[in-house]
Amino acid sequence: MAHANVSVFIPHLGCPNNCSFCDQHIISRTQLPPAPDEAEEIIRSAAADIARKGMCQSAEIAFFGGSFTAIPREYMTALLERACLYVENGSFCGIRISTRPDCIDENILGILKKYRVTAIELGAQSMDNDVLAANRRGHTAEDVRRAAALIKQRGFELGLQMMTGLYKSTPEKDIRTGEELAELLPDTMRIYPVVILRDTYLAQLYGEGKYVPYPFDECVRVCAHLAEMFAARGIRVIRLGLHSERNVEENAVGGYYHPAFGELVRSERVRCIIERELENAGYAECAAPKRYMSILVGHRRSNSLYFEGKNVSFAQNDGLESITVNGRAYHT
Repeated sequence: MAHANVSVFIPHLGCPNNCSFCDQHIISRTQLPPAPDEAEEIIRSAAADIARKGMCQSAEIAFFGGSFTAIPREYMTALLERACLYVENGSFCGIRISTRPDCIDENILGILKKYRVTAIELGAQSMDNDVLAANRRGHTAEDVRRAAALIKQRGFELGLQMMTGLYKSTPEKDIRTGEELAELLPDTMRIYPVVILRDTYLAQLYGEGKYVPYPFDECVRVCAHLAEMFAARGIRVIRLGLHSERNVEENAVGGYYHPAFGELVRSERVRCIIERELENAGYAECAAPKRYMSILVGHRRSNSLYFEGKNVSFAQNDGLESITVNGRAYHT
């Protein structure tokens, strides 16, 4: 069943510091946090559309943008009270929030459980303490482990978010972060390659030549490796790269922003699969339904060009549910 989030953005409010990469005003497209009445209007309006689509059992209200459990308690509970009404009347199946690992404890989890929160996403970003400190995160890898354990113990769905290409990180450190996060057995993962936004600390370091991100193609390969690793462990990757937004494009001064980053990563995963089949079988017969053909042949036909002259074929087959290589199905 298709899943839907109805997002209510709470920009930056509650964050105890400015992380090196962060400008939530740009990312969330808003300057002021919504009043509880405004938040309820967003939810009420979306509920009618969700009902028309018959998605009430798979749609969540999502409070994203800032560290939700660190905002003023009275404001947080006012938002949750409004949202909870729409879970209790069957308009939504639950509430999803995002927060920092060091803003989770038993008390806050009790409040979230009371108001029908079902999923908690932690912005882990890295599991390397030197990288976390260099990027002004204000928490440690141990904070991530502790918060993740508490969340799972209390029966919430656990989501984790990581960033690749941070200041002082390397491809090897990013892959190790992914391995350590996978060991925490999250239900979902989001992988966000760093986008350097103007007027951030990262932008300052970048402009001074102190921060040189590793190459874009290497970032795609790292993210493809991570996505394959999470998939092999049954962990759903629900986001690859920032959403395509004009305001992000206009304010990006470097990093890994691409409007089709997820497709680039999925195409890279398929390329690796094809290479393995070509090495093992000596040929690769590749097919996909129309909706997956752009991933199979690659962004701007990169995969078909890469394998040109080799014993690899590409075909559209609308009778398939996913991409197949030599008869094996692969879900990207």
